[in-house]
Amino acid sequence: MAQAPEFKYAPMFQVGEDTTEYYHLTSEHVSLGNFEGKEILKVTPEALTMLIERAFTDVNFMLRRSHNECVAKILKDPEASDNDKYVALTMLRNAEISAKGILPICQDTGLTVVFMEIGQEVHFVGGDLYEAVNAGIADGYVGGYLRKSSVDDPLFVRKNTGDNTPAIIHTTIVPGEQVKITVSPKGCGSENMGALKMLKPADGVEGVIKFVV
Repeated sequence: MAQAPEFKYAPMFQVGEDTTEYYHLTSEHVSLGNFEGKEILKVTPEALTMLIERAFTDVNFMLRRSHNECVAKILKDPEASDNDKYVALTMLRNAEISAKGILPICQDTGLTVVFMEIGQEVHFVGGDLYEAVNAGIADGYVGGYLRKSSVDDPLFVRKNTGDNTPAIIHTTIVPGEQVKITVSPKGCGSENMGALKMLKPADGVEGVIKFVV
C-alpha cells in the first residue's frame, strides 16, 4: 500500500516580499506579559482604534512613495506622449493636494473591509476587539472628510450610518506575538447595490435568469 505523503500546511493565499515603508506610530497601549512561562503581547482597544484610524486616513490621503516615483518617471520617458505626461503631472498634483489631509484622493467608497492576522501569543486587554476596530474606522471616516455609504437596519427603513460602520472584519489566528492588519476602505462597492442568492442545481439556468431579472 502506498504511503500517504506527510501533511504540510500552506496558506491558501501567499504573497511576495513586503516592501511597505512603515513608520512608528506610538509605543503606548501595548506591553509585554507572561503566561505559563511564555512571553505574550498585551494590546489594549485604544491601540487598535488608533492604528485603524491612522490606517484609513493614510490610505485615503496618501500614496506610497514608490507609486509616485513610478508616475514621475513618465515625465522623463522619451516614449511618453504629451497626453501621457499631462495625465502623470495631474496625478502627481492630485497626490500633493491630497497629502495635505483635507481632500482625499477619491471621495468614492464602499464597505470597509479589515483583514487581521492575530498571533497566538497576543492578548487583548479590557475591551472588545470588533468594537475597537469599528471605532477606529468611524474616527477615520468622520474626521477624514470621507463619504459614508453603509446603511443600517431596520429593514425597509434603512439609513446611512454616518460613519461607514459596521465593517467586514476577517480574523485569522497565526503563530507568534504580532498583529498584522490590512485595511481596504473601498471593498464590495455600494452595499445597496449588492445581493447574494444561493441556488440549487435544480434551479438551472432559468434560476439564474430569474434572480438577475
